[in-house]
Amino acid sequence: MPTLIATQSFTSAADALAHARHIYDIGITHLRQSLQEFVAGTDPARRVRACYPFVRVHIDTVVRADSRLAYGFVAGPGAYETTLTRPDLFEEYYLEQFELLLKNHGVTLEVGMSTQPIPIHFSFAEHDHIEGTMSVERRQRMRDLFDLPDLAAMDDGIANGTHSVPPGQPMPLALFTGPRVDYSLHRLRHYTGTAPEHFQNFLLFTNYQFYIDEFVRLGRSLMAAPEGDEAADGYCAFIEPGNVVTRRAGHPALPADALGAPPPRLPQMPAYHLVRPDRSGITMVNIGVGPANAKTITDHIAVLRPHAWIMLGHCAGLRNTQQLGDYVLAHGYVREDHVLDEELPLWVPIPALAEIQVALEQAVEDVTQLRGFELKRILRTGTVASTDNRNWELLPHPGPEQRFSQSRAVALDMESATIAANGFRFRVPYGTLLCVSDKPLHGELKLPGMANQFYRERVDQHLRIGMRAIDILRRQRLDQLHSRKLRSFNEVAFQ
Repeated sequence: MPTLIATQSFTSAADALAHARHIYDIGITHLRQSLQEFVAGTDPARRVRACYPFVRVHIDTVVRADSRLAYGFVAGPGAYETTLTRPDLFEEYYLEQFELLLKNHGVTLEVGMSTQPIPIHFSFAEHDHIEGTMSVERRQRMRDLFDLPDLAAMDDGIANGTHSVPPGQPMPLALFTGPRVDYSLHRLRHYTGTAPEHFQNFLLFTNYQFYIDEFVRLGRSLMAAPEGDEAADGYCAFIEPGNVVTRRAGHPALPADALGAPPPRLPQMPAYHLVRPDRSGITMVNIGVGPANAKTITDHIAVLRPHAWIMLGHCAGLRNTQQLGDYVLAHGYVREDHVLDEELPLWVPIPALAEIQVALEQAVEDVTQLRGFELKRILRTGTVASTDNRNWELLPHPGPEQRFSQSRAVALDMESATIAANGFRFRVPYGTLLCVSDKPLHGELKLPGMANQFYRERVDQHLRIGMRAIDILRRQRLDQLHSRKLRSFNEVAFQ
């Protein structure tokens, strides 16, 4: 291990974070240097290890912080602790959480070196691929000399509310530990084809490539817009899979931009980032069709602690009064996706969040220019059912349509309930705005010509509605958006 760094106490959030960064940087440098020597053929004399920094607070009073707060305080007396990682990536986030603890509890922050090892895989820099040059035997030898990822140290018990604190151990301070965060950062590169650094704090998910095509067209056009263009103001870059960066006209390229290259094939769930300097831009991800992808990507994006995510996609309209191209604003969900049944039991309600609902409805009004009773012609608020059976229509009658009718569902898809449920589970504000693309219960299916016309007419408008909703949400206070509705009885302090 590198030289042990003593635990220190701080009353300054910036100083506490600087000490955590010092511990992390020394550990990562130690691991990288040792790995480079190992790849070159030199075995270290003994096992190599570096550990995550931790932050800890001791609370000795039952007096609560301001009851109006949604986060930034602990539930009661005791010791609370979490490991930290990537202080370069999470600098602003950690500073905010540290400052809130100092403000709300008037305590000192203890920062030191934990006993939780940093897996060697999580020490690689963004463009490191040195392990690929080793033989199979050499890679197997790594197990004897370096710490590998330990899945027992990165489960979601804290977020799920099932974590049990052993006697004498500190209680959790955050939903995710350092290893859990690193694991997801590693997976995000694989699934989306872009670095975690590029993800913005507002996300749009879609289940159709048409939306991505339009987002790319729009992103590139915004980058070509001159200074003073109202629609483009605030955006500084557009980033595509392979970390291909297009800078706004008049903005100089950065050295790292040259490292990006289009991938030979698109990743499983490609991500595109319309970037603002303060990370308040928009990331859009094509999750494809099905709840498994929806769960997978939100499991990992959640560690970035985004401010909101919204599902924009197509759905089957379940009411005879709906027309192709109508919108559905979800205010409830029937969960027949099954991918979260173990983590979030079906008896847990997934409520609509007023802040997101209001923003989405306002966005539909702003883009369509329809108001009041006229808006009801194209927008319906109701329950959305999500199923993991793409061919649910072929099940024997009476089948799922009877349950959907009993639930008062107005639309059906395969992803929305999963994204909303994982938002609830991970305390990320969520919403859903779908567009009716067919009505199988009424024999109204898209024919090829109809489909092409439908996509041309609706995709652009639907995407602009989603982006307008994010504009509205961006103007809200974060403590208003991250409200108390998503907090449990004994909630962790970190948002």
